[in-house]
Amino acid sequence: MSFALLNWSLLQFQAFVIVLTRVASIIFMMPLLGTRYVPMLVKVGLALTVSLIILPLVSVEVRGALFEPAGFVFYLIAELMIGLSLGLSMKMIFAGIQLAGEFMGYQMGLAMASLIDPQSGLNTTVVAEFNYLAGLLLFLSLDGHHWFFKVLVESFREIVPGGLHLKTGLYLYILQLSGRMFVVAVKLAAPITAIILFTQIALGLTAKLVPQINLLMASFPLTIGLGLLFWLFALDLFAPYLKSLFDQAGREMVQTVLPLIGR
Repeated sequence: MSFALLNWSLLQFQAFVIVLTRVASIIFMMPLLGTRYVPMLVKVGLALTVSLIILPLVSVEVRGALFEPAGFVFYLIAELMIGLSLGLSMKMIFAGIQLAGEFMGYQMGLAMASLIDPQSGLNTTVVAEFNYLAGLLLFLSLDGHHWFFKVLVESFREIVPGGLHLKTGLYLYILQLSGRMFVVAVKLAAPITAIILFTQIALGLTAKLVPQINLLMASFPLTIGLGLLFWLFALDLFAPYLKSLFDQAGREMVQTVLPLIGR
């Protein structure tokens, strides 16, 4: 189907909206563009630009069902689900990073030091927000966002618009991602949790040996200071682990998710 700008028929415009729905859903699932840090006009402009670029390269099968509102809505829902399914693996990793920050914040006694997360509008601890930002910077420095543009191109090669076909393995994969989120959180929070645990044991023994010392007031700055110190030391260990997670999630989007949602 040839597209001449400003001279579109109804079916051509509907084909553009279908392509735009998939492109926008994938772009909005990206860790950076999917947050409130980026203005909505930037997201919409990028989605429109990418859609116009790839529109002549995409084969949209014109059917009579597109004339019917119900058929057109079905096409849009199918394209939306494709984008959401592809971006879910990366979203789960960042959810695990934030959850690890919540664990570390509670252990260090920073549970009350909360702020409003701009991307979700919910209260989150300072440590969780810092973890998210550090993971986001690492994601961008490793060109992780390139995986989304790669999977966008591959999705149009493997799945034609309207060709969504959910397989049983997709639900099992989503359950696996949910479990991976907690594994990531525990692994990232383990060093800080261990240090704070040993610190609390030492403080408990000191309280038994020297009951005159008011360890309740002394424990707060001690646990926070040690937690932050070893947190900085552990950042060097987090980088290679998160890099492997981002690469794994990117490969899974192309090699695992696409076959599970295509025909």
